[in-house]
Amino acid sequence: MIYTVTLNPSIDYIVQLEQVNIGELNYMDGDFKLPGGKGINVSRILHELKTDTKALGFLGGFTGDFIAEWLKRDGIATDFTKIASDTRINIKLKTNPETEINGKGPVIQSEEAEKLMAKLKAISSDDIVILSGSKSPSLPADFYERIIQEIEAQFVIDTTGDDLEKSLSYRPLLVKPNLQELEQLYSVKLTEEQDIIETGKRLIEAGARHAIVSMGADGALLFTENAVYKGISPKGELKNSVGAGDSMVAGFIGECVKTKDIVQAFKMGLAAGSATAFSYDLAKADEINALINQTTVTKL
Repeated sequence: MIYTVTLNPSIDYIVQLEQVNIGELNYMDGDFKLPGGKGINVSRILHELKTDTKALGFLGGFTGDFIAEWLKRDGIATDFTKIASDTRINIKLKTNPETEINGKGPVIQSEEAEKLMAKLKAISSDDIVILSGSKSPSLPADFYERIIQEIEAQFVIDTTGDDLEKSLSYRPLLVKPNLQELEQLYSVKLTEEQDIIETGKRLIEAGARHAIVSMGADGALLFTENAVYKGISPKGELKNSVGAGDSMVAGFIGECVKTKDIVQAFKMGLAAGSATAFSYDLAKADEINALINQTTVTKL
């Protein structure tokens, strides 16, 4: 089983309009609501690719109920920890340029946090836990590290800053910073591919077993303990950048579990990330599978 953990999920409220006139009344051209949160996105893609998954994390209030009902309707297994506060709402303004307004997140009581921790401790060493996204500000600063120390399962972590840096010595199965997050982690500016490669290798040297550095339209780099691979994504019309990285994680880990083939897993990750980028919501299985043969992976 692949478990995902979303500590600060959201309803993503997508608002479409030509432009925003500040200080004036604006009318939407369209709007829709989606369950948000990086771990939830991973579970949705894993389920789409027929990989066993269960979504964990915190949900509360009417907003949490919306997410729980959506996932139930889609047939995705969940075991969320109920909290007293409302799950946040993030606003995504689809204008030119796009603008996002994200909520900070609910207050998580200590007893609520411990209930989630108890669930994570019970997960088998044969399973995989994917830790994704931000924490609610009310959680302890070291909450991710506490989870990593307590669980027996292999883990993947897709987050940034101190949480990412502190996780590396615990030998994560995969980390996936984008180029900007890699620059932030090591306080560097990277413009040349060779510099990106040398910096990416530091993730492996620090303890990660695999690392993917996503570079948007320029593809991605996969680092292992023995090799570096460059993946070129398919070309298409960018419709949605939200969830593309989560889809890449899901595609890579899901395929890695099934086939143990790192190159094929990288191709699946590239295809899944691209398919979501070309969709208004997360990609469907047929959209992902249609792109696999359009990805190229080269060993550097």
